[in-house]
Amino acid sequence: MKVGIDSYCYHRFFGEVYPQQKKPPQGMTVEGFIKRAVELGVDGVSLESCFLPRFEAGYLSELKGLLDEHGLDRVYAWGHPDGLEGGKNEKACEEMIQHIDYAEAIGAEVMRVVGSSLMFRFEDHGPQIEKLSEMFTKAVKVASGKGIKLADENHIDFDSNEMLTLIKNVNSPFFGINFDTGNFLRVLDDPIQGMEKLAKHTYATHVKDLKPQKGVPVNEWFFFSSTPIGDGLVDNQKLAQILKDNDYQGFLAVEIDFLHPDYHNDEDAAVARSVEALKKIAKSLS
Repeated sequence: MKVGIDSYCYHRFFGEVYPQQKKPPQGMTVEGFIKRAVELGVDGVSLESCFLPRFEAGYLSELKGLLDEHGLDRVYAWGHPDGLEGGKNEKACEEMIQHIDYAEAIGAEVMRVVGSSLMFRFEDHGPQIEKLSEMFTKAVKVASGKGIKLADENHIDFDSNEMLTLIKNVNSPFFGINFDTGNFLRVLDDPIQGMEKLAKHTYATHVKDLKPQKGVPVNEWFFFSSTPIGDGLVDNQKLAQILKDNDYQGFLAVEIDFLHPDYHNDEDAAVARSVEALKKIAKSLS
């Protein structure tokens, strides 16, 4: 079992600062993120396309060379924050298909995509899933021709049964899930039960751990805030075991979105602790 990091862990350093957070004193580049990942000794990285400075062929070739140099597995991540907007955004569907070329350019065999999000969580899910099934079926025809698997993230929108329905509707070995261990908890769906249903369709992960934040309304998405792996409510050891039992070929990618205030805005320390925790989990499964 391999261990990796998603660049969203450092979203504040890339310029995305939530209203409840402070702007950090310094920023980060994609190259700086990769350097830090190498320092932490991980096997792979998930690169959020929203943080890439440009998409010219020359730059993407350089990025591929840097990833190859360090022997890093990679996932190309498209769609933050709202992706296809529950199937409403045809222009975003065209953009998603265009980004398949960018995923290929950096040598990614998996591309994380986003169909819906918490913005559309309380809208009727039936029409969303129907429309998204059409959009992803169209995109998979392009991705499969390039040998790239699309992995739709449960983005605080659908539960595990709905994700399974979407996967069955698309009905392609090139379409599955980017399984976010924390986001199922945020929609009050048990992550373990979800993994038991979806492990064989899991092509990428966001491994989160979460605990409640006092003083935050329960209906706020960050009521369950990110902690280092092992400090929260999610049984990531069990989730990893289920993945191993189902011959998961990807890596366990640490993701921290809204860091719990107990950790004093120090995402890097939380990432380092999480990487060590996941390495221990991976070793226990070897």
